[in-house]
Amino acid sequence: MEHKPKRRTRERILETSLRLFNEFGEPNVTTGLIADDMNISPGNLYYHYRNKDEIINAIFAEFEAEMTHTLSAPTHRAPDFEDVWLFLHLCFELIWKYRFLYRDLNDLLSRNRLLEVHFKRILEHSRKVALQISDGLVATGQMRATLVERRAMATNIVVVATYWLSYEYVRDPRRRADEEALARGVFHVMALAAPYLVGDARHFFEKLAEKYVEN
Repeated sequence: MEHKPKRRTRERILETSLRLFNEFGEPNVTTGLIADDMNISPGNLYYHYRNKDEIINAIFAEFEAEMTHTLSAPTHRAPDFEDVWLFLHLCFELIWKYRFLYRDLNDLLSRNRLLEVHFKRILEHSRKVALQISDGLVATGQMRATLVERRAMATNIVVVATYWLSYEYVRDPRRRADEEALARGVFHVMALAAPYLVGDARHFFEKLAEKYVEN
């Protein structure tokens, strides 16, 4: 029988840290807790990462690479509105995978210069992609909106997507966010474009609204 190679300790540290950060919040997780959860000595952990910030930076680098790849998806062709729905789901799934970054965002940025610089780049890239998508919808006749309206909508889309999980948490701190909460987030991002949609795109949105509009 062939045996799969054991994961390297560095990879296991990042996987464990991400799980603990997501579950308990980054400020509540120490390197000692990470080492204890992995059943390794703190010295073994420090051999690979000198402190928690190095672990955070390594996790963020993985997030940034995945988000950059995901954001490149809509640039290959002009999407229809159903494509936008699927694309936003991919973005929200990635936000969920690295949800501690979004839940603890302000605190992390206030004390980590690398995250501050790079997260701003991600937000700007996201805004440009949102504008590019809306431009494509206008070009294919699925949306009617001025450039000023599209620029404002692109910014609002990024704001809602970035803070959706925080909103869900504040609504019910004791309830764990789930796939339904993420789908609601996708819907409310798309709702920002609703006043400008026409034709099939408008019909597609109205069908979604039947499921996701809250009483």
